[in-house]
Amino acid sequence: MTETEQPSVPLSVLLADPELGLRQVAGPAEDRRISTVGTTEIEDPTPYLFGGELLLTAGVRLPRSADGIDTYLRRVVAAGVAALGFGVAPVHEEVPPELAAACDRHGLPLLRLPPATPFVAVGQATYAAIAEARNRELRDISKAQSALASAAARPDALQAVLTQLSAHTGAWAVLFDAQGNELFGAGPRPPAPAPRRVRDLAVRTLARTSRRHAAHRPAPPTAAADHHGGIHLTVHTLPGTDGATTPLALAQATTTAPTLVHRHVTSTATVLLALLTSPRHALGTDTHSVGALVRLMLGATPAQVAPALAPAGRTSGEHWIVVHGRHVPRRSTPAPPTGDDPAQLATLGTALGTPYLYIDGPSLRALIPGAPDTRPSAPAQAADLEWILGFSAPAAVPDLPQADRQAERALQRAIAADAPAVVHSPDPLSLDAIVAPADAQELARTRFAPLDRAGSPGATVLLDTLRTWLNLHGSWDRAAAALRVHRNTVRHRLARVAELLDVDLRDPGVRMELWFALRWLPDEHRTHP
Repeated sequence: MTETEQPSVPLSVLLADPELGLRQVAGPAEDRRISTVGTTEIEDPTPYLFGGELLLTAGVRLPRSADGIDTYLRRVVAAGVAALGFGVAPVHEEVPPELAAACDRHGLPLLRLPPATPFVAVGQATYAAIAEARNRELRDISKAQSALASAAARPDALQAVLTQLSAHTGAWAVLFDAQGNELFGAGPRPPAPAPRRVRDLAVRTLARTSRRHAAHRPAPPTAAADHHGGIHLTVHTLPGTDGATTPLALAQATTTAPTLVHRHVTSTATVLLALLTSPRHALGTDTHSVGALVRLMLGATPAQVAPALAPAGRTSGEHWIVVHGRHVPRRSTPAPPTGDDPAQLATLGTALGTPYLYIDGPSLRALIPGAPDTRPSAPAQAADLEWILGFSAPAAVPDLPQADRQAERALQRAIAADAPAVVHSPDPLSLDAIVAPADAQELARTRFAPLDRAGSPGATVLLDTLRTWLNLHGSWDRAAAALRVHRNTVRHRLARVAELLDVDLRDPGVRMELWFALRWLPDEHRTHP
């Protein structure tokens, strides 16, 4: 049933009503939907029909010949009548066999109305059943909308909304980006090739709606549907896409045709998902965060404002995990989104479980509240969006600078290993455990002091190039790609480093010494990508 059709009720509901006493005597057994009840005793009622009727007749003007009855049936079937009801007595003592044969021939259900059942009783029962069905639909819609609204208030709002959408529609619900990446999904995944077909449908729909169109032409449709192998596929683009944000689409796959309830619930979910990926929500501009930012700008210390950022009920002993990320797109994908892209922020924020993140071009930084024994892991959505992540160990607020270094080193190890993420793991048997931090920092400061005489491009750039090159095991090409410069630029910078430090970078012992010193370089000499 489409949005523009009349409310209807299955024919089986009327047949099951014992007070009506209806009985199907001919025609297909399929359960037709009845939208209205009409009564006629004219030879050609088709001018007064609009489809979906249970047409009742006592056969007062029914043709007497088999050919005439066949013509009568052909006309009402062409007019879209859903079923024919024949009242026996007083005109006919029983349903004419010619009428039953014609209904079988033309595929129209034929019902026998007993003499004790007035036509008006059938109409009253039909409209009462339609009203009850509509009330049930409204209750189902209201219940689903309430569940969706509650889900939108959860920390994992995007995933929670999809989960509730799937629960109330029975569909596989998934959120796609313009490249066809599955950002979030919920519900029973259909068998192949349905996932690929709905993904392709989403990509095509997003591409169509993202194109500029002439002012005198109507905007392209923002939804699409397909049907394949008994599975219904639908796609709805999220409203509000304006070219400045990553376009997203909500896709569904189900074995049953979408109902009125399903469409209303999907419409609500689409609006909520659009709001959840809007700039205001994605940037976490809640009153607690804004208040903490104001206090920090007016002189409060991080330790003083940290409790205001902690989740409800966890305001004491709060620890934080620092995350560093690098966007490493495949060669076939476009450049990374801008840092103020709300869809990107909302997706990564939901995946990481925190609103406290900052994207600057290809780089990401985030803070995740957690307990001291929390062990972070890389969410699949980050890898799907082509982000490589480094996680620190949980740290109290005063130890966040150290956690920041841990996250950066973890990210560099992840890039070197081509892994989706690396989590910092303290090793008590490492050299760091037997060297005093103050001594190690003094060693690092002294070791790299000659670079202060480097001139252009400066000590900071040279140190960053050296760190990247060492982290990537001396690969010129990979270091150039990570730094977004030509490989000859990397060679030139490292030759300058070797000259100023008076070292041979081909010596593995020298590289090991420099790597150790880089790890302890004081913050004022470090770069943050």
